[in-house]
Amino acid sequence: MPGFLSAWLELEEFRSEIDKYSAILDMDLIFFGTKADAEQIKDTRIAQPLIVAASMASYTALVTALGGSSMFSGVAGHSVGEITAAHISGILDTAASLKFVKARGEQMARAAGLEESSMAAVVGGDQELVLAELEKHGLFAANYNGKGQIVAAGAASKIGELIQTPPSGTRVVELAVAGAFHTSFMESAKDELTSLASSMNTANPDLIIWSNSDGSIIERGDDFLKLLVDQVSKPVRWDKTMDSMSAYGVTKIIELLPGGTLTGIAKRSMPGAQALALKSPEDLQKAVSFISEQG
Repeated sequence: MPGFLSAWLELEEFRSEIDKYSAILDMDLIFFGTKADAEQIKDTRIAQPLIVAASMASYTALVTALGGSSMFSGVAGHSVGEITAAHISGILDTAASLKFVKARGEQMARAAGLEESSMAAVVGGDQELVLAELEKHGLFAANYNGKGQIVAAGAASKIGELIQTPPSGTRVVELAVAGAFHTSFMESAKDELTSLASSMNTANPDLIIWSNSDGSIIERGDDFLKLLVDQVSKPVRWDKTMDSMSAYGVTKIIELLPGGTLTGIAKRSMPGAQALALKSPEDLQKAVSFISEQG
């Protein structure tokens, strides 16, 4: 991820958005997206605003490549990506989206500092067996990412034990994150976010938007904002989000910058759906063709 904005900043519309977002956030996104190292980006106070800013700017670049029309019928985001989804759907304006993600990163970093905690991806194995093993280790299932992947979270020592003794048929990979997100470790982060959310204006979405809470389609902007607050200490049910999208008939998916992870998950978990990730500016024209083929 270090340096992932470099090539994108050559696009005028992308750089213009990043400059605007940097001013709103009072954060040098260009530095963090081009020169910062992995350890700096690991800081969730940096990572969360950087990810959301990059995805929002890549959406602007994609709409520009499409001639000014998005052509999308629905949107969903994974974890912090739900803030981008809220922005794209019209629930939150640019300033509110960035203000919320900055506060989210700060409050989750503060909560993470109260006790040493971590996360690890558990790849493969039987889901029920994996969940039983996590419970035995005193860990939480923070992300349900579809077939063959659950993200465990909890005390750093317990994550270490899980890595040393992985559940049968799995491999466990520690993640470069600052804490046990989407668990009760983050409960205290909700206080300030609840207060902030109460001061924000929302609009009802003008696109279909699916929630990470249970995969449901949310029709009211204020309901989605409440779910954004609640989600910091609750598991991401991306499996249910994908199931809901499949049931709705979604056949093509474009993953915004920094793209790649969700595309791979969708290809495994959404049979019949095609997915394309925006990883470099060259992917914009691929996306235009990809969308045009849908008619």
